[in-house]
Amino acid sequence: MVFTLPAPIGDIAYHNKAVVYDLLFKASAETLTTIAADPKHLGARVGITSVLHSWGSAMTHHPHVHMIVPGGGISLDGQRWVACRPGFFLPVRVLSRLFRRLFLEKLIAAHKAGHLAFFGDHATLADAQAFAAHLAPLRRAEWVVYAKRPFGGPQAVLAYLSRYTHRVAIANSRLIACGRTAVTFRWKDYRAKGRDRQKVMTLTTAEFIRRFLIHVLPSGFHRIRHYGLLASGTRADNIARARRLLDVQAAQPKAADTKCAEASEPKPLSHPCPCCGARMIIIETFQRGSSPRYQPAASTAVIRIDTS
Repeated sequence: MVFTLPAPIGDIAYHNKAVVYDLLFKASAETLTTIAADPKHLGARVGITSVLHSWGSAMTHHPHVHMIVPGGGISLDGQRWVACRPGFFLPVRVLSRLFRRLFLEKLIAAHKAGHLAFFGDHATLADAQAFAAHLAPLRRAEWVVYAKRPFGGPQAVLAYLSRYTHRVAIANSRLIACGRTAVTFRWKDYRAKGRDRQKVMTLTTAEFIRRFLIHVLPSGFHRIRHYGLLASGTRADNIARARRLLDVQAAQPKAADTKCAEASEPKPLSHPCPCCGARMIIIETFQRGSSPRYQPAASTAVIRIDTS
C-alpha cells in the first residue's frame, strides 16, 4: 500500500521534515488500523511495516510511505484469524477520505502548537488564517492511496520491501554521465505508457546536488516503522498468536553445515580498490615496459553516492 501527500503539503515539509513526515507515518497507520478494525470492512487488528520515501523518479520532492500489510488480521476478540477477500483488502476511497481528515487535523494541531516553521514564499503561512486558507482546497481534493496484492509469495514481498528500506534518492546504476557542469541520469515518467516511460534527464551539477540533498532526513529520524500487530512491544506475542490461529509452525533453524557456511562466506577480492575497498574492474592488460592504450577522460570529477 502507498499513502501519498499532496504537493502543497510537500511544500510545507521542506522546512518541517521531522514534523510532517512523522504526521504522515501516524496518520496513514491510524487510517489503516481504524478502517481494518471496522466490522463493516475487515473487523480485525492488522500489522503494518511502513517505509518513508520523499522522492520521485526525477528526485523531485514527493513524500509518501510504502506499506507491507498482511492480507488479514487477528479478530478483535483475539480468537480467530480474519482473512480479507481474494484480491481485495480495504476500499481505497474510504482510506483516502479518513487519511485526509486525520492528517489535516494533526497538521493544524502542530501549527497551533508552534511546531511548524515557514520561510520565503511560505512565510505568511505562520498566520493561522492564512494557513487555514492554504489548506482549504485540500479538504476537497482527492488524496492518493494505492493498494495492490503481491504477484508472488512471501519471498516476493520480502524482496519488494528490501528494495525500499535503505534506498537513497538515486542509485548509481541510473547515472549515465557526470561532470563539473552537468549530470545525466535515467528516470521513469509514470504519466507515460510502455517504453515511453524510460527517459533521460540532464541537470546542472548544482541542481542535481540540490535535489539529492532535499531527501536527507533529519538526524535520528526513523524511516522504517511498525504498527498494529507488528509494533515492537507486542510483536513477538502477536506473531505467535497469529501462527496458532493459522495453524502454521514457526520455521525451525537448520543444523549448521560447515561446508555450506564456508561456501557462503564472502571471499576476499582479488583486486580491491585502495580508496573504498570495492571490486576493481580490469580494463586493459599490457606487458611490462609497454604503454597502455587506454587513456582516462580529461575530467576527474567523481560523484560517489552510497546506496547501501
